[in-house]
Amino acid sequence: MDDTTQLWQARNIGEHAYCPRLFYFMQVEGVFVPSADTEEGASVHTRVDKPSLRAQAADPPEQRRPEPIADASSSPDDTAPEQSRPVRSLHLSSERLALTGKLDLAEITEPSSPGEPPVAVPIEYRKGRPRRLTLGDAELTDEDEPGQVPIHRVEPWPTDRVQVGLQVLLLEEHGYRVPHAVLYYATERRRVEIVVDDALRRDALAELEAAKATAAGPRPFPLVNDPKCPRCSLQPVCLPDEVNHQRATLTIEGESPDPPRRMWPPRDDGIHIVAQREGVRVGVVAQSLRFTDRDGATVKDMPIAGAESLAIVGNVHASTQAIHLLASRGIPVVFMTAAGRTVTVLDPLGPTSAAVRRAQVRRFDDPAACLELARALTTAKITNQRTLLLRNASELPRSVADDMAQQAKRAAEAASLDSLLGHEGTAARHYFQWFPAMIKNERLRARFEASGRKRRPPPDPVNAVLSFGYAMLVHECTSALRLASLDPAIGAFHQPRPGKPAMALDLMEPFRPLIADSVALNLFNRDELRPGHFLDTAAGCSMTDHGRRAFFDAWGRRMATVVTHPVFEYRLEYRRMLMLHARLIAAWLLGEAPTLAFLTTR
Repeated sequence: MDDTTQLWQARNIGEHAYCPRLFYFMQVEGVFVPSADTEEGASVHTRVDKPSLRAQAADPPEQRRPEPIADASSSPDDTAPEQSRPVRSLHLSSERLALTGKLDLAEITEPSSPGEPPVAVPIEYRKGRPRRLTLGDAELTDEDEPGQVPIHRVEPWPTDRVQVGLQVLLLEEHGYRVPHAVLYYATERRRVEIVVDDALRRDALAELEAAKATAAGPRPFPLVNDPKCPRCSLQPVCLPDEVNHQRATLTIEGESPDPPRRMWPPRDDGIHIVAQREGVRVGVVAQSLRFTDRDGATVKDMPIAGAESLAIVGNVHASTQAIHLLASRGIPVVFMTAAGRTVTVLDPLGPTSAAVRRAQVRRFDDPAACLELARALTTAKITNQRTLLLRNASELPRSVADDMAQQAKRAAEAASLDSLLGHEGTAARHYFQWFPAMIKNERLRARFEASGRKRRPPPDPVNAVLSFGYAMLVHECTSALRLASLDPAIGAFHQPRPGKPAMALDLMEPFRPLIADSVALNLFNRDELRPGHFLDTAAGCSMTDHGRRAFFDAWGRRMATVVTHPVFEYRLEYRRMLMLHARLIAAWLLGEAPTLAFLTTR
């Protein structure tokens, strides 16, 4: 077989019959997100996924060891012929069809006379129920209790029928005669037999060709208000209702479209690990990360199963084995200085959408596209800065709030990046002029007022925490962009320069006041950070180990805080909100979402 020949997965072609966009994510972009349903489906296959031995399969029938047949391969009223044998996890490929697939189980019957082909019956396992139809051909859902509505007939789902049809084509390509196929639905322990005929073959080939055409084109638009979407494991990646809602804003004139369905994206229960104690070593024990001190004593063991990322701050050593284990699980590792500056990010080689990367480069070569994204980001940032001042600075003059609102409006209408930078700068001067009014500690307030906002080096505790928070936010935004297949270095508002994560700096703009600034204010106003948590040196002001520990505790709480999106009206943690907006930017770059709406709070 030619190494350049692309073989299409039969399973993914079946997904095309279910949803072309789902197929595109899985086959073209290599994206897969596990869910409770997919894990349950995988467990159903456990009994049949042990491959049959090739040597045993090649032995004469009288020399083969008997192998128990799974529930699907026989029933009390349907016993397999004596000469048939089950073959599990059978891999087949065809260069002519450009198709490959793995059969859960196939019952192989040897020919009774020379010259006849062997007979194969593919048996495909499914975790759910078959399609159930009433007398009027109305379809029942999983919410309908069995027995409540009389069922006229059951039949396989179209996607299951396509996948079995492709398996039939592969078996016939390898010289087997296939009289029928079986779908086994584990929830009801029901066998549904499919007759192999020309219609089945024709439908399977047609779906294969349609899938090839889909893969050769742009990413398909999402389904509209389809009942398949809420339980789809790729819903947080696909964003069907969010993308369709953005598209509808341009197609409905005079009235606002209805808000999208509340899809309830999955919770972010992953652990974001930070190692920052001086001299700590990160190693591996079995499938856990072990943190040891200078003397080799164990500080903590953490199972890697729940880890989302690892941040190494300051003088912490990570072993090669630990980095290999993290990379094999797709977990990024970020190395930061003790002051919070990101030095490097070890990004595992995972699925990346070439289409998204190409769109990012092409769109950002267009000044108009850069300006459109920059306007949306800056408008949301100024709005959130104004909201934070109104909430926390009781002395804020009304004229300042009004001028910031005016700057946000002008930013949304800016005709050039230079004009936009002017409006952002005016709003920033107002913001940091009145930022001290939000700090309760008079000594800290006075030090910040004396120096203003300064980054390198930070001259006082407030500036030190703000700089550290912005560095952490860059790391969070880089991770979100990575998951959306966006290049953190190619931005629209911040101009790309060597070593500058321009796109991460773009994404973080609306979230600076919502996350980093809010964390700093909470730490000082709740007295979680005190003068003893800082070191003042000629190189500037920085946090001690205990200060950084208090910072990371507050950071974790803030990233887990749930906030309501003003457009989509569902509640997400801030970390998931960053991921949502990164994916919406990708959808906008691909032309799926015609408008951009970033998080603002009231």
